[in-house]
Amino acid sequence: MRTGAILLISALILSLTGYVGWHLWRVSPQGWKLVVLGVFVLWMASLFAGFAVNDRLPMTAASVLYEVGNTWLIAFLYLLLIFLVADLATLFHLLPKTFLRDSVAGLGTVLGLVALILTLGGFHYHHKYREEMTIVTDNPLEKSLTVVLASDLHIGYHNRKPELARWVNLINAEKPDLILFGGDVIDLSLRPVIEGNFQEEFHRLEAPVMTVLGNHEFYGDLARAQQFFKDADIQLLKDSVAHFRGVDIIGRNDRTSRERADLKDLAKGLEGFTIVLDHQPYHLEEAEQAGIDFQFSGHTHRGQVWPLSWATDAMYEKAWGHHSRGNTQYYVSSGLGIWGPKIRIGTRSEYLVLYISN
Repeated sequence: MRTGAILLISALILSLTGYVGWHLWRVSPQGWKLVVLGVFVLWMASLFAGFAVNDRLPMTAASVLYEVGNTWLIAFLYLLLIFLVADLATLFHLLPKTFLRDSVAGLGTVLGLVALILTLGGFHYHHKYREEMTIVTDNPLEKSLTVVLASDLHIGYHNRKPELARWVNLINAEKPDLILFGGDVIDLSLRPVIEGNFQEEFHRLEAPVMTVLGNHEFYGDLARAQQFFKDADIQLLKDSVAHFRGVDIIGRNDRTSRERADLKDLAKGLEGFTIVLDHQPYHLEEAEQAGIDFQFSGHTHRGQVWPLSWATDAMYEKAWGHHSRGNTQYYVSSGLGIWGPKIRIGTRSEYLVLYISN
């Protein structure tokens, strides 16, 4: 079943890539066909080359290859959408057939639209949204608390140290009592993080910091990721509980792991205000059944770009934003950073400021 699904998905991807390639060949004017198709193929090849050689290249070259290769994914998506819409428009005689055949105007329009989308999406990614939430609890607190929560930083080849420094400044400006990360702090490779001494930026955070593991920490070098968190003075919660000024923070091991404790067992005996950090927002009913006050998750990125946001909205009970079940409140973050290309279209990069008071 699994092998069959992989083969089916691979065949679909190859078919769609062929569809886009064929359209690029057809729309390009004579003399430009090999150039345009060659650039498309080489750009696609750079994506896969990055996975194979990035950790062996000089850091600057590896970062450029990562950015260029991963941006192909978004360019491919929007080329596909544009050609599908154009084919439908041609079918219903809304667009002349000549517009997509050996056409300077057609090629310029298609490439111009994609370039505009990528450019605007890049600008939008760099704007970080501040989300605010207040919870009043009957559980006794030592004092009212300001907690900053963020997920999916994905630091590495693309979200580099200067970008992390900007995020640290944003978090410190909130003057938080506590900082919580919801997983996928590290993208995949530990090399840029360790060689770049990224832990120095985390040392600048002016409040205690806790995190949980995300699927990307498991996809990379888990042992080195855990050591990095230790070096960065970030407390890692793996199916464990930490206590902070009347608040109980439960950090769940990511569901990627085969070993994952039951949330009810982790919450047993806790009497304070409870926060759950669970990277992937599956089975939200578990927090409600365990009597949790607030759960913070990430992982979805809300698809990163439209129309993939429609897919995540369909996949999850809640793919982004505020949610509630019974007496349990939730926030599913679309992420402070991002995986792959630094482009947001129809989604946003954000962090949450949570105020807890009696």
